[in-house]
Amino acid sequence: MDLRDSADDQSFRDEVRSFFEDSLRGDFAVVRGRGGPGDEHALFDERLAWEKHLAAHGWTCVGWPPEHGGRGLSLRRHVIYYEEYARARGPGRLGHIGEGLLGPTIIAFGTPEQQRRFLPPIVAGDELWCQGYSEPNAGSDLANIATRAELDGDEWTVHGQKVWTSLAHWADWCFVLARTSRDPDPRRKHRGISYLLVPMRQDGIEIRPIVQVTGDSEFNEVFFDGARTAAGNVVGGVDEGWKVAMGTLAFERGASTLGQQLNFRNELDAITEAARRNGTASDPVMRQRLTRAHIGLEIMRLNALRTLSGTESGTLGRDALVGKLYWATFHRGLGELAMDVLGADATVCGATRESIAGEATGLTGVAPGSGYDPDPFQRLFLFSRADTIYAGSNEIQRNIIGERALGLPKEPR
Repeated sequence: MDLRDSADDQSFRDEVRSFFEDSLRGDFAVVRGRGGPGDEHALFDERLAWEKHLAAHGWTCVGWPPEHGGRGLSLRRHVIYYEEYARARGPGRLGHIGEGLLGPTIIAFGTPEQQRRFLPPIVAGDELWCQGYSEPNAGSDLANIATRAELDGDEWTVHGQKVWTSLAHWADWCFVLARTSRDPDPRRKHRGISYLLVPMRQDGIEIRPIVQVTGDSEFNEVFFDGARTAAGNVVGGVDEGWKVAMGTLAFERGASTLGQQLNFRNELDAITEAARRNGTASDPVMRQRLTRAHIGLEIMRLNALRTLSGTESGTLGRDALVGKLYWATFHRGLGELAMDVLGADATVCGATRESIAGEATGLTGVAPGSGYDPDPFQRLFLFSRADTIYAGSNEIQRNIIGERALGLPKEPR
């Protein structure tokens, strides 16, 4: 595995870097570094304009095939794109669920009609998506969903509840797992599930924000009470949604993980700078912890490159299963490190003091005002507590590694 850029790849990297550096000035300077984890509510209108700016210059959906509006980038160049986006501190992408999850799913499993209808608005930044998977009794056990859909003439009617639905309050569409028939054998719960595309702006859908410990409400409860969608908005066939849903989850583990890790690098650089500024870096134990965090990030990056190497299709092997467990645990620890660097200042709300983690360190996001307003380091700490829970808790990830990678007996039920 050669991790060095070829001359052509370096030229591409220079092109991407130049575009982001030039674009994130002027009107878009305000969105630089904003909208990430714990800061998702920031500057919605400005970030939506950023999505359309990317689209106008051909920098959305870069890994999609050209016939579907993308650039058809190789996996290596897709990684370069994400790395440079993170290095430039591009804002949190409002279109990432459509671009990274729904779009590839439609390309892989959708009909030509579905591809023509749903892919172009994602490329253009005109339609935003959310994901309707988890339910109160179906989080880690996704096959236990109770939301149901029934065919009524030429439309499906949907009844049920989803939870932890990120960006639902902004989304135009939701891809929803719903039970369209029931297998009498409880051991085959994954059968009879369909993957539906449901418009969000209609009667029959209620969205209730869930206030997080950060004070924001990036995710929501969504209640479907007779919501309707066209009969043809089923991806992969009626009752065949489980394999489609698993395909969507596989796309979540692809090249974008490298960009995520560079965002972690931005955070670690800011924490290190804060340690220098307040003198914490003079403590040998703290220097050792900062060094370990640096080494941990390098291990994460090299392992991601290793698991992605040689698979231009993006199909990941068993060794990739450790990825989520590793980065989630690392990032939670990074939040704890940030609090220890701040020391006593970590207990004081960011809005009431001059934040060590402000503009000078590269992490912005403090909006001065009254009330509870954590600074970027505090947001990092609070948000990262959830890293080891969402997208599969650490316990579930260990079961997956044991059963699917190591071939160990399944957990007793």
